Amino acid sequence: MKLSLSLPTDHVTRVEEFVTGRAVAEMAVAAEAAGFDSVAVTDHPFPDDPWLQAGGHHALDPLVALSFAAAATTKLRVRTNLYIAAYRNPFVSAKAVASLQQLSDNRLILGIGAGYLEPEFRALGVPFDERNDLTDEAIVLMKRAWLEDGVQVKGSHFDAPGNTMLPHLTQLPTIWIGGNSKRAARRAVDLADGWLPFPNAAATVKRRRTAAMETLDDLRAGIEYARGYAAEVGRKEPLGVSFSLGGIAIPTTASDPADVMLEMATQLAAVGVSDLMGGAYGVETRAQFVAEVEKLGRELVPRITALEPNGGAA
Repeated sequence: MKLSLSLPTDHVTRVEEFVTGRAVAEMAVAAEAAGFDSVAVTDHPFPDDPWLQAGGHHALDPLVALSFAAAATTKLRVRTNLYIAAYRNPFVSAKAVASLQQLSDNRLILGIGAGYLEPEFRALGVPFDERNDLTDEAIVLMKRAWLEDGVQVKGSHFDAPGNTMLPHLTQLPTIWIGGNSKRAARRAVDLADGWLPFPNAAATVKRRRTAAMETLDDLRAGIEYARGYAAEVGRKEPLGVSFSLGGIAIPTTASDPADVMLEMATQLAAVGVSDLMGGAYGVETRAQFVAEVEKLGRELVPRITALEPNGGAA
């Protein structure tokens, strides 16, 4: 089992504590020392004000932020959660992703989502109704740009008559697909290394535009669907599954917080989750964040990373 740590770079009310190059580097170093596999940041280039006022959040450019985390560490992987590929021309994304993959010594996990904030799509000049097709197109064409000379392709909103991006990647980034829909699960099987469903209450299905994911049974059913589709299309490689630790209510018998989290992780591993995401929540300073990460490294991380997922691969 692998563990990813979310970095609080959306904490714009405490910019000096969390949203500087020094802060990102220090938090990443703490995560690496504690035994986390990766650190993660999200992606919102230009969110709309009503969403922000309703509890939404800002974000640094994910690839820029993760470059600071990668530069400060040696083994820690860096992860987008999630990069909205449809917001950008696929070849601009390909160059930015390839740059971070190259400069980090192949430590990038590219989590990709289709996106759901229609006003943000409008602000960026991207047709919202095309977001799923644009996401599929972007993944396919980024891979081509990373590997091929003389790419010739006419896409939805561009025409490459014969273009090359160097240096070619010797190792592609690990790609995860976010989203709870069956289309997202199929996209993961067809185009990626893993699937990243996320907790989603029935009340927020319309707003987030993806299926509910409220219980362990919901997650189990989703994983079974993804595995069934993988068998149907003849996928040979195991499909990794990532999920939020503590994101859904899972009954446990423990009282100690670390034991509770371990029991939850054990049940998630049993249904096929291979990668867990968590954070150091409720902290107000970077020192508190680092102290909490160090505590997790002592009390929880080694116990969770010793778990064996049921049929998954990270």
